[in-house]
Amino acid sequence: MKLTGQHFIAGRRTASATETFQAINPANSETLDVPFAEADATEIDEALIAADEAYDALQTASSATIAGLLEAIADGLESVGEVLLERAHAETALPMGRLTGERGRTCNQTRIFADMARNELWRQPRIDEGDPARVPPKPDVRTMLFGVGPVVVFGASNFPLAISVAGTDTISALAARCPVVVKAHPAHPGTCEIIASVITAAVEESGLPAGTFSMVHGKTNRTGAELVQHDKVAAVAFTGSLQGGRALFDAVNQRKNPVPFYGEMGSLNPVFLLPGALELRSDEIASGLIQSVNLGVGQFCTNPGAVLGVEGVHLDAFLSAVKDAAEDVAPATMLHPGIHAAFEQGQQRIASVEGINRVGSSGQPPIADSHQATCNIYESDVSQIGKQEVSEEVFGPSSIVFKCQSTDQMIEYARSLDGHLTATIHGTDQDLKDNAALVRILQRKVGRIVFNGFPTGIEVCNAMHHGGPYPATTHSYFTSIGHHSIYRFTKPVCFQGFPDSCLPAQLKQVDVPASASGCPTP
Repeated sequence: MKLTGQHFIAGRRTASATETFQAINPANSETLDVPFAEADATEIDEALIAADEAYDALQTASSATIAGLLEAIADGLESVGEVLLERAHAETALPMGRLTGERGRTCNQTRIFADMARNELWRQPRIDEGDPARVPPKPDVRTMLFGVGPVVVFGASNFPLAISVAGTDTISALAARCPVVVKAHPAHPGTCEIIASVITAAVEESGLPAGTFSMVHGKTNRTGAELVQHDKVAAVAFTGSLQGGRALFDAVNQRKNPVPFYGEMGSLNPVFLLPGALELRSDEIASGLIQSVNLGVGQFCTNPGAVLGVEGVHLDAFLSAVKDAAEDVAPATMLHPGIHAAFEQGQQRIASVEGINRVGSSGQPPIADSHQATCNIYESDVSQIGKQEVSEEVFGPSSIVFKCQSTDQMIEYARSLDGHLTATIHGTDQDLKDNAALVRILQRKVGRIVFNGFPTGIEVCNAMHHGGPYPATTHSYFTSIGHHSIYRFTKPVCFQGFPDSCLPAQLKQVDVPASASGCPTP
């Protein structure tokens, strides 16, 4: 597939601006071919006007049509073959095996939402029948969910397939019958263009309006701000840094009519090592921690950045095992030069704090100009834990082990936490009983509590919740992964006193065809 560097505006390829940028292969610092155009205000306006005009057609389309659109996207991602994986590899340095697995996840979750679009259980119809004989009379009240309108999606850097142009945000919004305008990630624009061509073809095949999907490129902050402040936008989904997410969140709230902004912005994901677990399996936990810290070169929002344990021989044994495991980790290339630079700055910030010592690191140096990160594990007394230098997320293969005097200190730390995506507890059943207060506290502080495991690796399923209190996300009720992510892009509409023949099909007592009743199809 030949890349053009153009935007997809309601089925049309276009690029009117002279300002361009190019992707960089992070493994060798080479600039990749094809300049990508920065979207201008006119192109953004055209995309969102087309999306708004497509909304009504999406509401009246059959459930089979919406499901077919999603299935065609999944089929297209598979049929495009190695071209997609090779471009993603060149732009992100992610191994081909990882990218193959991620494409599988992307297609699987797309087909999950196709099933949801087909059965429409997400609409959650609720019926309270009227009772005219009651004093006062009880009205007939019925409610169900509808899509909110055009959704702007920002692709994530660390999942170029599963949380990007055809990621959960886009697919769940389409399943909710919302048109989508995607802001392609500038670190993998070629990957984004290939996926956008697949979605555009699927929209055309489905017979839905071309405005159902658009994608624009952009590297400047201006592009993102113009997208979220456009008056046709009904909701925004973002996965990325706290700094970038907060800037867009503030821009949304400066609108004349603020709209929901679903930002997933990462966290420290603390790990609590309770005494029974450390005594029984310190080596096993150490091995699992190093694997988790280094999974995907530590470039996961669920990366465990802080570990707490009670001082003593068992924690010492854990640290010794951590040191040995870290030395066996080879340096690896990060997603792009900017992420690598931020990681190195984070390491310098941590190392500058008095009382924090590095206890384990990769046993070999990184290759020059390859933007490789080395694994670094630090230790410190728990008194350092509140310092700003160690309380901020470092995106990459790094973690700090804090030594506590007692489990009470661990619980006090849990009370002081801001919002995080996850927290992990390693312990025995008795440890959990003895520290029930820790679990209760963490229920307020995080979105997912992991027991005797590690937070990296998220199962895409009905019960998954990938969210948490601010600053992990901008709304802890919602998840950006799993079946329930669709509810970010829905709103309830209540119908009171409507004749049965004019109600949406899901709210009817007797299914009367709209054409026979003269009522508009919702």
